[in-house]
This record gives sequence, structure tokens and C-alpha cells, in this order.
Amino acid sequence: MIRRPPTLDLPPKLEARKDSVSLWRYLALFRRDILSAQPKRLYGAWMAEFRTPFFRSYLLNQPELIKKVLKTQPMDFPKSDRIGVGLRPLLGNSVFLTNGAEWQRQRRIIDPAFQNIGIRQAFPAMWAAGLQAVARLHQHAGLKTPVEIEAETSHAAADVIFRTLFSLPITDQIAAQVFEQFKIYQRSQPLLNIAALLKFPRWLPGFFRRDTRRSAHSIRRLIAQLTRARMDQITAGTAPDDLATKIMTQRDPETNEQFSIDEMVDQVAIFFLAGHETSASALAWALYLLATHPEWQDKVAKEAAILTEPDYGSVAKLKLSRDVFRETLRLYPPVPMMVRQSRCPVTFRNRKIAPGSQMVISPWHLHRHIRLWDNPDGFDPSRWHSENGKACLRDAYIPFSTGARVCIGAGFAMVEGPLLLSLLLKSFRFEALSEHRPTPVPHLTVRSNAGNWLKIHPRSAEFGAT
Repeated sequence: MIRRPPTLDLPPKLEARKDSVSLWRYLALFRRDILSAQPKRLYGAWMAEFRTPFFRSYLLNQPELIKKVLKTQPMDFPKSDRIGVGLRPLLGNSVFLTNGAEWQRQRRIIDPAFQNIGIRQAFPAMWAAGLQAVARLHQHAGLKTPVEIEAETSHAAADVIFRTLFSLPITDQIAAQVFEQFKIYQRSQPLLNIAALLKFPRWLPGFFRRDTRRSAHSIRRLIAQLTRARMDQITAGTAPDDLATKIMTQRDPETNEQFSIDEMVDQVAIFFLAGHETSASALAWALYLLATHPEWQDKVAKEAAILTEPDYGSVAKLKLSRDVFRETLRLYPPVPMMVRQSRCPVTFRNRKIAPGSQMVISPWHLHRHIRLWDNPDGFDPSRWHSENGKACLRDAYIPFSTGARVCIGAGFAMVEGPLLLSLLLKSFRFEALSEHRPTPVPHLTVRSNAGNWLKIHPRSAEFGAT
């Protein structure tokens, strides 16, 4: 049993700024890290107003207000393009960025395809990718040098999404190239860039680093190559029955239209982003949290002994792993901020909000809110069985958003994450090092600033390790 170093009792958290800073200081903090640019008081506020020369924004933490924006009146609060402007070079006009009639048309095609593929049908892809991840980590197990675990979880999550989308393992040449380019894009693209503050016409280029633009172009070119090859297979009647085929052959029930090749590239890009980035981030943080809480690590490893063959029914038995993964998503929500825009006048908490105002919903602050959660900064997977945890799960837990625009792959992720976590814990014991304590930073998702380094040890046969 590893003793937990005292300094690692509370999981790493971003240090919030002082309440009052100058505009120029705020811009500098914003450019470096959007989350730590926010004041500490947001962890206890129900609503906060921010005024800048460029726009007015309101951060919402009160569950009733969040419900109104995301669930009961979603069409009155469409997605703000202040997020989209930073992601458009990669995601184009994908379902993640569109609004109104265009978004509804895309969802009419995508939703049935996801329902038809089914998590049960995707389970073998998750299992195969998990076994490949175990095989790769065996090369590092027992060595004195730590391993950057984010790289490994990114590899595993990318393997799952390529097997699910295109029936291709990550060892496929094109899939591997997409993965390598995505690593460049992920590290170079912040959650929000300066173009999100300064509103320019869509036809003007944004403030993107050269490697960001180059990697986005490369990813889209490679995805287009895969998509055209799949279209040829569909035409020839030889296409595998996977997610890409289902989406490309699904017709809009209202117009009978299908996605064009260009539209399909947009959608595949967001599926890869949502299905790979979010899972990789959450899985890496889960392994770190378990490494710093060895009592929970041993519980999950013991539970994982039931995983002896690819039986979908075994997923329902991974209850501890699911609790750990859920708690990880609370502490480190992969997408830490969502931005909507008010279309009409509204009054929230006696404040009149004008059309065009930015409505910011931050799972990062909501999930650690001191007036909602017991022990908000602590790692406690057992909380989900308490009255407080159950109440917050209903009203204050939105790692996948909620309402009409809830993440399409939420159910997929809640099977994939606990399964991969259990397969890894069944075979290995992970050790955290005080000299490698990660600091969370928001890139496309919440990652660690200098990598997430853990030592890996072979798991004894005590828990049925392979």
C-alpha cells in the first residue's frame, strides 16, 4: 500500500485571481489561462456580471438559471460564437458550433445514427482499445522512470473513436497521422483565444498560431481522405456497419437529404474532438486521483477482477469505477466553460440583461461551488450515494451539458471511461510523485500544464491481474 503524501490530499486546483485587476491585467491572464483569470468569489456566487469595452457577460451558478438557459428556453440562448471562433478552423460548420435550423437539421441526421450504432455495438471497440492500452503500458510497468499518462490515455481514447467511427485501429496509417496532428492542435489551441474577446467579421482570420492553423488543415485533409474512401465503400456495398457508415447513409427525415463530403468532415472532426479529447482528459485525471488515493485505487482494482471477457453485461457491475469516473468529471470537467448568448431581454436575479449578452455557464465553478457541494474541492467518489451528492447530481452536475444540446456521446463516455479505467487498474498500480504534481489548464479540454507523470507497477495476482 502506498502512503499518500500529505501535500496531495486535495486534488490540484487552479489558483483564482484577486477580485479586482485592471483590464490589461485581465487580458494578460485571459490570454494565459481563462479559468485562473476568474475571481475566487465565483465559487460562491449565484451570478456574476462582467463588463468589458467589448461585451457584457454573466456567469451563472444558480441551478434554476442554468436550467432556464440550457433546458427550458434553449432557443432563446443559442451558442455564442465567441467559443466557435476559436474552434472553427478545425470544426468548420459542425453540429457543435451551429444554431437554429441548421443545428436542428444536423441533429435530425446524427441522432438516429448514434441511436442505431448503440453502445452495445461499440463495446467491442472499447474493449479492444483497452487491451491494446494495457499491452502498451506493460512496456513501462516496473521501471524506475515515470510515464506521462496523458499521452497514454490520449492514445487509448483515439483508438476507441477510430475503431467506432471507421472500424480502424489507431495503428492504421491515416488514423495515426490524425492522432499526431491532433496532439499539436490540442496543445496550441486554448479554450478561448483573443478573437473571442474582440468581435470581428467571420471572413477575417482569427488570432491563431501558425501550428494551430497548420495542424487543423492537416487533420481536415486526412479526415476528408477517410470520408471519401468510406463513400466509395458505401457505393460499392462493402462498407462496414460502423458509425461513419450510419451517419453518411442517414437521411434527414424532413428533407431526405444526406450530409455532403464537406459536411461529413465537419461532423467527424467534432466526433473526434468530443470522443477523444474529453475521454482522454478525464481518464488521465482519474488515474492521477487514484494514484493519490490508493485506498480507492485498490477498491477499483478489486472490482475490475470481473473483467475476464468482452461481456457488455459486465459494465453494469463496475459501480465503483463509475463513481470514480463521475467524481473525476466533477473535479476536472473536460469542457470547463460553455457560452450562450441571449436573444431577447431577460431578467435574472433582478438584473435586466440585454440581448446579445454572453451567458457563461462554467462546470468548473459549478462543480466546486461552496454553497452546493459538501467538500467541494475534495476527491470523494462515495459522495454520489449521499443525499447531498444525489441532489447535486440532479441540479448541479453538467460535465456533458444538459437539455437539447446535451453531448450526444454522454452515454458512450460513461461506459468507455469506467471500462478503460477498470482494465488499466486490473493490470497496474499507479503511483503519484510529489515532484510531479500537475496543474490543470484549459486547452481544448482541461489538461495538465506540464504533463501528468505517474509511475506504473505491475498489479499482483491478488485482484486477478493479467
